[in-house]
Amino acid sequence: MAHNAPAAGTAASHAAAYDDVRGELLTRDGTRFYCIRNYDAMPPFFMSVISSADHWLFVSSTGGLSAGRVAPEKALFPYVTVDKIHAGYLNTGPRTLVRSQDGGETALWEPFNREHDGLYRVSRNLFKSVLGHAVVFEEINHDLELAFSYEWTSCGEFGFARRAKLENLGAGERRVSVLDGLQNIMPAGTPRSSQDLTSNLVDAYCWSELDAATGLAVYTLYSGISDRAEPCESLHANIVFALGANVRPRLLSGEQLSTFRRGEALRNEPLRRGVRGAYFVEAEQSLAPGDAACWQLVADVEQSQSRVSRRIAALGDRAGLAQRIADAVEVGAQRLAAIMGSADAFQLAGEEVVTAHHYANVLFNVLRGGIFNDQYCIGRDAVTHSIEHFNRQVAARHADTLAGLPERLPVNKLLELAAASGDPQLQRLCYEYLPVTFGRRHGDPSRPWNQFE
Repeated sequence: MAHNAPAAGTAASHAAAYDDVRGELLTRDGTRFYCIRNYDAMPPFFMSVISSADHWLFVSSTGGLSAGRVAPEKALFPYVTVDKIHAGYLNTGPRTLVRSQDGGETALWEPFNREHDGLYRVSRNLFKSVLGHAVVFEEINHDLELAFSYEWTSCGEFGFARRAKLENLGAGERRVSVLDGLQNIMPAGTPRSSQDLTSNLVDAYCWSELDAATGLAVYTLYSGISDRAEPCESLHANIVFALGANVRPRLLSGEQLSTFRRGEALRNEPLRRGVRGAYFVEAEQSLAPGDAACWQLVADVEQSQSRVSRRIAALGDRAGLAQRIADAVEVGAQRLAAIMGSADAFQLAGEEVVTAHHYANVLFNVLRGGIFNDQYCIGRDAVTHSIEHFNRQVAARHADTLAGLPERLPVNKLLELAAASGDPQLQRLCYEYLPVTFGRRHGDPSRPWNQFE
């Protein structure tokens, strides 16, 4: 088997330089993105992909990432500092290997693997949605005339979706074999301290299992990580499954990547214990000129046994499930737009880049401080509960006044009633009551000393 590649001098002459980096606004698959061409010529930088729900996803321009729900304790990929995310892209997160056959020759291509820079003439582009809810990585191989891209986005109740596409840009048919997946998938229930400081212990406790009928994989701890002499069950699982034609889930570890590189047959891995979790699918397909192979990997965290069972049942209708996931992505985007619209994030100016910059500023201000849950209206029961929580004596003194409030009232009306009471403690508690929501990003891997939830 031959592996064709251009001479090193030819490839080097087409390497992107910092001067080749440029940005532009464009529409991709109906969504408005800001695109950075040849982003790999820049030093690594950090991004966040925003969800309207409780997902969090921090991703490096190298492809490394951390993701989960609610807090770092519920992680899909380890929550570590940004320098480790930048450097760990080859062992945490997406990994793709492509064998391309053209005539009698076979070429091996590993998109986004910077250690292989110089083997082919490639262009790398990065797309971040103006809304902030999606990021797309694209690599174009000019020698093989192939393009590979993948998109990260959240998909509501289903967790996170990574949608991938391999496209034939050439004039002839091409046979491709793909091994694509995710590495360093955390088992559910891993303590935050163990994700970084004792990650080898997490690997030892990891139990990865594949449902043969549906290809859904579960990642659990064999037991809770504890050095105390007491029972410690682990009753939740992180999950990953694949959707797409000609895609076969095969591996639960990264130990057979070299086997695929050599063109040898892979051994199925239905169960792996004591090794770092991964999920790889294999696909073989002939691509006509302009044709593309598409698939997606969907992952979620902290799933109970009943929720895993429901997801397995849903995989009985794969087309229907794919549509539900697509709908969830769209609903999430609309909800995020509604949240940002309430903070006046959408403006109209002569230059679109100005409005996009304004939106980004408002987005991160909202993530820091939140927005009022119902504009400037508050609920009687919620404010009463807050006052009772912080000062039961004040709540008792004004029980009749609080009970007489309308079920929903503007916050300025509440402040007027508090002032009329003549009780400075009631006024203080009413001024301190801020029914804000969505303000949850008080930290990230670049500021790990700050906690968030």
